This record gives sequence, structure tokens and C-alpha cells, in this order.
Amino acid sequence: QVQLVESGGGLVQPGGSLRLSCAASGSVFSIDWTGWYRQAPGKERELVAGITNGGNLEYADSVKGRFTISRDNAQNLAYLQMNNLKPEDTAVYYCNARYEFIRTSWGQGTQVTVSL
Repeated sequence: QVQLVESGGGLVQPGGSLRLSCAASGSVFSIDWTGWYRQAPGKERELVAGITNGGNLEYADSVKGRFTISRDNAQNLAYLQMNNLKPEDTAVYYCNARYEFIRTSWGQGTQVTVSL
């Protein structure tokens, strides 16, 4: 199994930046894709960004050009650098990993609030 723990959320003003981290443990060798999702109050959880072992990237249209996903495989860490944050980015952000081809693991989530 894979366990994930997020960190780095908080309160930031519009236009500010945050970097989220996701630490993986357990069967990390079997992870082939890592992603970040978010869920705002009253809305469905949505994919924000994802990265494969080969470095292929995907982003939601709403965050392209502002967010960057990356991985440090040696440290079993994944990051989401968020720049030019907007109030509509306010949500709980979750790290997700796909491993053993079909299994997934979720972190506990970290709150990001963008407000004056």
C-alpha cells in the first residue's frame, strides 16, 4: 500500500503563492502517476494537475500557466507550486497516487484559502 501526507496549505492573499508537498511512504516503487485534486465547498472533487513517472504532465485549464506539478522521486515527494492564486482556488487540496496499475491512495487533504 501507499500512504500520502500533504502539507503546505494556508491562507494567502490574491496574487500570492503557495507550495504544497505530498510525502509518500510504503510501496512507493509501484507508483506510476501522482496528482493533485481539489474540492471546494458544494462542488465535486476535480483534478488540478498530474504527472507520470515519465514526466508527462496534465493540468486543468483553470490553472494552466499558474500551477506547476513536480516530483522528487529520490525523496518520494510531490509538489504543487501555485502562483497568482485567485479566490476561486480556495479548496481542500488532496494528493493522489496511482500504483500497481489500478490501485489509488489519497492523502488527508490540506486547506488552501485565498482571501484578503
